[in-house]
Amino acid sequence: MEILDKLAAKELKRRDFIKLGAAVAAAFSMPVSFGQQVAFAAEKAAGKPAVIWLEGQDCTGCSESFLASLNPTVEELVLNTLSIRYHETIMAASGVKAEEARLETIKQGGYVLVVEGSIPKADDRFCMIGGKPFREILLETAANAAVVIAAGSCASTGAGIPGSTPSQGGAVEEFVKDKPIINLPTCPVKPSRLVATIMYYLTSGQVPALDEYKRPLAFYANLLHDNCPRRGQFEKGNFVKDWNDPAQRDYCLLLKGCKGPKTYTDCAQVWWNEGANFCINAGSPCAGCSQPEFYGGFTPLFAKTDEFNIGPAKTLSVDTVGEIASIAAIGAAAVHGLGKAVSGKKKDDVKEAL
Repeated sequence: MEILDKLAAKELKRRDFIKLGAAVAAAFSMPVSFGQQVAFAAEKAAGKPAVIWLEGQDCTGCSESFLASLNPTVEELVLNTLSIRYHETIMAASGVKAEEARLETIKQGGYVLVVEGSIPKADDRFCMIGGKPFREILLETAANAAVVIAAGSCASTGAGIPGSTPSQGGAVEEFVKDKPIINLPTCPVKPSRLVATIMYYLTSGQVPALDEYKRPLAFYANLLHDNCPRRGQFEKGNFVKDWNDPAQRDYCLLLKGCKGPKTYTDCAQVWWNEGANFCINAGSPCAGCSQPEFYGGFTPLFAKTDEFNIGPAKTLSVDTVGEIASIAAIGAAAVHGLGKAVSGKKKDDVKEAL
């Protein structure tokens, strides 16, 4: 009870609004003045824009990530910044009372709908909530939403783990056709992206600039490889070949299945939880979870993959990259082109092309 009292007593000061606004402006490369506009928008309607959060075929990982947010903290998000009217995991009500809250918010309209998890395409019975197909719940709730945000890889592409199961999990955009949709893939969703996206939409009334997969360019415009902290080791031709060799601890993970050269995300620039860590820094190859190929298209995750394009008529094979004496000779412009898979090149062809 002490924790609940502490949360309930917490107040969001104007300084915190301004701080949140500045963070949103920075995330979307907007002028500093835009931060004040975000703060003013948040102060409207008691500073609590309405949010409905649905969970379909999921592991609740995106909710867990959201609840582990450090800046802003979860109490600031739940009690002060957003009015989360419906969320199966964190709301106090359950059963009929919970559904009443959702239906009342739908009636009011104009809310932000966050969807976590995929929607089964094979058979509605793979995901039922209260005896009702999740597909129907999604369509019913999306009807009066102002914008729909697909949080995490499962909801964004349908290609997360549920997408590789007999349920044939589908993405939100495969079902919701008449609403603006913003996809925020990664497994799980990064809370800072989610909050910044919600506040940007509420302030501008517009969906941010998106790429072909409906991902905000603010977060998904660049290859992870371009800003990877192990990029210097890649340039030197130092690659992890033996997990048990301490000397290779900080080497490039390309030969161990890293999908960084194919993955568009800012994970290498904006680490999780106030810069605490991210996959590659922790020693794990990038799994490419922000890409539509994830999960099935990138398996096996920890095995070397195919060749990568490094520029016009030039290819680089993961079988030979560690043997090239001077990888830096490729040149920055050529290396920047990493990310496109090619095939059919032999070692001699690679050396000749370089």
